[in-house]
Amino acid sequence: MAKSLALSLILFVMYASTAAIAMARNLGEEYSDDTEFVKASCETTTYPELCFQSLSSYASEIKKRPRQLAETALAVSLARAKSAKTYVSDMTDYKGITERQHEAVSDCIEEMGDTVDRLRSSLKELKHLEEGESGEDFWLCLGNVRTWTSAALTDETTCLDGFGGKAMDGELKSLIREHILRVAQDTSNALALINVFASKH
Repeated sequence: MAKSLALSLILFVMYASTAAIAMARNLGEEYSDDTEFVKASCETTTYPELCFQSLSSYASEIKKRPRQLAETALAVSLARAKSAKTYVSDMTDYKGITERQHEAVSDCIEEMGDTVDRLRSSLKELKHLEEGESGEDFWLCLGNVRTWTSAALTDETTCLDGFGGKAMDGELKSLIREHILRVAQDTSNALALINVFASKH
């Protein structure tokens, strides 16, 4: 079940990312305020309500800048990934944990560590890009951002895969799944907003 869910999530994100580029090109350049810009941009993401909920409080800092919006989305995803990694790490001492569950938790900790590293690299690379910039170096850096963010999403779904099967069902799986799925949703939204930024160049 978890494996099927993870695969569905990846396929949906691939579709949504493609759709985001087309939709972003139709977004108007003028908005009545910064919050409206965030809301309109979030409509291009896989999880628009979550996107707006996570980013609307930063609207005055984003100031209708697509790169700043993508950067903020990555920062939010990174912070949540760090928190999730800590949470999963604490689960190694979960009462009654089985050997198989412990192995899945350990693998998930490793995957979330990779997620944190990739999102951190993406955020650092994105900071080097400027609004309106273009050229070979720009697209090379943007390609890195997309690749690392996509890889982070894969890490997150791989963690979920580790808890597949009825033998893994129970409170431990539910608790971890809740945290990792939220990170995956934030990462998916960040990737869509990176594509919005790319569509402006």
